[in-house]
Amino acid sequence: MTQEQLKQVRVLDPPSQVDRVADVLIEDGTIIDITEPGSSNVSNGQERDCSGLILAPGLVDLYSHSDDPGFETRETLASLTASAIAGGFTRLTLLPDTHPPLDNGDGLARIKAQLPPDLPLQVQAWGAMTQNLEGKQLVEYADLIQAGVVGFSDGRSLQNAILLRRLCEYLGAESYPIALWPCDPALAGSGVMREGLDALRLGLSEAPTMAETSVLAALLEIISATQVPVHIMRVSTARSVELIQAAKARGLPITASTTWMHVLGNSQSLSTYDVNWRLDPPVGNIEDQEALIQGLETGVIDAIAIDHHAYTYEERTVAFSAAPPGAIGLELALSLLWQSLVASKRWSPLTLWQRLSTSPSHCLGQAPSRVEVGQPAEMVLFDPQQSWCANAQTLKSLSQNTPWYGQPLTGRVIQTWHPQSQIR
Repeated sequence: MTQEQLKQVRVLDPPSQVDRVADVLIEDGTIIDITEPGSSNVSNGQERDCSGLILAPGLVDLYSHSDDPGFETRETLASLTASAIAGGFTRLTLLPDTHPPLDNGDGLARIKAQLPPDLPLQVQAWGAMTQNLEGKQLVEYADLIQAGVVGFSDGRSLQNAILLRRLCEYLGAESYPIALWPCDPALAGSGVMREGLDALRLGLSEAPTMAETSVLAALLEIISATQVPVHIMRVSTARSVELIQAAKARGLPITASTTWMHVLGNSQSLSTYDVNWRLDPPVGNIEDQEALIQGLETGVIDAIAIDHHAYTYEERTVAFSAAPPGAIGLELALSLLWQSLVASKRWSPLTLWQRLSTSPSHCLGQAPSRVEVGQPAEMVLFDPQQSWCANAQTLKSLSQNTPWYGQPLTGRVIQTWHPQSQIR
């Protein structure tokens, strides 16, 4: 029997709205006591002074990219999971765009086989909706369900409306989460920056708002007709927030997420032509960014996703418009979001944890982790004051494609706990 007591730690538990300083006793992976500071002692174990630190549920990422198998020079499964753990994540959900894609049960079995048994992280995966992610033929859903996927998503736009409706009807009967990205590639064209004055000033090709909103509007009509629950990925515009708000007011069974970089950045972030701001969809204008933050505050947007996507140095040493879209973020998101939203007094710590942990769990149809007596110790210890620098020595990721590489940061994860170590 192993015991550990965290003394004078600030405990956050979003489901119960608890935010207080307490002593927390952990025994063999279970929280067995939460008491007033100094009111109890450990008879057989270790005491740890956690003054100034935060103990909260482990973070949950809704979707990120794994380049293993296929592009292990960008990221291996080992480096990806190490990045997630270092960033405070206890549940990591992979998109199916591996090579080959996760469109059958064998692919998921290969990932399972690579995971060490003592990994303090639950790795789970979206199964593909269409064969080879081509948006033409549906996959064998029973095979993927048996393999243990958490839900279904191609992680990319699906343009065939008839296929989309059929997919919603089939998967709705299975009661598994469906995640869809509203984007019309034809309308988006070669755009790399949200349309507006900043795009004109910087001379970068524009991606119109309607490339997202027109598909979203059509998708909401399908959901209205089928009443199948759908998660809407990568929301990036103010108009999309309006459409989602109206749809939720009508009672449509939807949840929605944006990414952490769309919360932190806007079109003015591209003024240095840093290719690490090349995203798809692109970050919005200031009005879009503010609408996303407000949407998260009110719950119109349910969750913040990371959408971690690693690229090698060579792949990013190109002109902005030629760079592949995506950035790493698992190790950086909590620190930067805390500084931007909590340290600035805009959000409470509970609001940030709600959007990074509790709500993503609900979007996946899972019970959220809790910091509560009797609950498994699936949690993170975070120091909001610790200074560090994101560089090759500190980052677990094999890649360095982030705008914050080489910059000083404040706030760092000290430890994560997870009672299980298996892929779902």
